[in-house]
Amino acid sequence: MEDNFEDILGKAMRGNGIPDGILEFLTGVPEATIQNLKDGALDEASLRKLAAPLGLDSNTLIERALGTWTPEAVSINGLGQFNTPFDDMTVNFYLIWDPASKEAAIFDTGTDASEGLKVVDELGLTLTHMFISHSHLDHIEDRETVEKHSPGIKTFVNALEAVEGAERFLAGKTFQLGGLTIETRLTKGHSPGGTTYVVQGLEKPVAIVGDALFAQSMGGGMISHGDALATNRSEIFTLSDDTVICPGHGPMTTVGEEKAHNPFFPEFK
Repeated sequence: MEDNFEDILGKAMRGNGIPDGILEFLTGVPEATIQNLKDGALDEASLRKLAAPLGLDSNTLIERALGTWTPEAVSINGLGQFNTPFDDMTVNFYLIWDPASKEAAIFDTGTDASEGLKVVDELGLTLTHMFISHSHLDHIEDRETVEKHSPGIKTFVNALEAVEGAERFLAGKTFQLGGLTIETRLTKGHSPGGTTYVVQGLEKPVAIVGDALFAQSMGGGMISHGDALATNRSEIFTLSDDTVICPGHGPMTTVGEEKAHNPFFPEFK
């Protein structure tokens, strides 16, 4: 899992603009205890008290703290997830391909795209599209390697993001990948033009979300916490419950699982 309970707590406090002293006033939990929680020292009763003023669901926040839930493993023909190291964390990128035509697309590159490109070669895929979820360096660091591997590839990014040489589009544009359809949805807040790519035509719908949403957490509103929450609700949680969510960090999950287990969205509990 990408985030521990203290990461969720910190993101919610920063996003809502609520400092320790105000949170003590709202909940009666001492500032020293709040600091200990932010440092990862679990006090279940105090953590429960902090949840509501931060817009979090207390039960699933505790569930994350205790580590009692992880999403079910995902295996779909035409979908590959790859993990690459970046400082003290890992970053995901994805391959999507049409099993019939073998036309393929890569979504972000992580810091080392070699394992994904190896699969392209082993399966005899033709890599025609690169889609960028957002322009943060950890997600696109190995772009040049991909473009050298597949010189005819076209690279696409939301018009609100700045990526040199990429073709820009407005959210709502759709693409064809063999028999697959790729719809683009604006999920901003973590970045100005963060984009979710919804793929239809595999055995289940797939949403590649970048850092908009993680299993039992979210990327955090580096630009706007409010926009990050709102666009997740309108553009991701309106998808069918069986939609596979492919995040930029951590394991794959589904819309249904996140409705049940993500503390940032208490209205679905």
